Amino acid sequence: MAKTGDSFEVTLKKTHVGWGTYRKTRTRGLVYNEGYFPIPSKIALSLQITNLHNKKQTNIYKFSTSDGYFKDQYLKASGNTAKGGMYAKNMHGNGDLKLLGAWYKHAGIKAGDKLKIEFTGPFEILLTKI
Repeated sequence: MAKTGDSFEVTLKKTHVGWGTYRKTRTRGLVYNEGYFPIPSKIALSLQITNLHNKKQTNIYKFSTSDGYFKDQYLKASGNTAKGGMYAKNMHGNGDLKLLGAWYKHAGIKAGDKLKIEFTGPFEILLTKI
């Protein structure tokens, strides 16, 4: 489980900042302003960031952004690298895939930009564009 002060950085790709329009599959129509960020597998394992398959801890994280755009909103850790695996590979708005997309747009975040994900508690995150 993450501790206060744990952090990691990711470089966003086009798919992260434009998930609803830049996808490899055509399983649904275009949806603008969706976004998420990846969790490297080593990080997910070391910080115990798990998805819904882990019944011993939540996969919902409270988050804020360092620029104050969001305060006390919620992200969901989801996906996995192997079928049935419990370590998450991304985070997105809990129940709202446009949540991070709104911040990306507000902050001018685009492919190639870096995010710092800092834990302010075991299930609390501060996001910063760096």
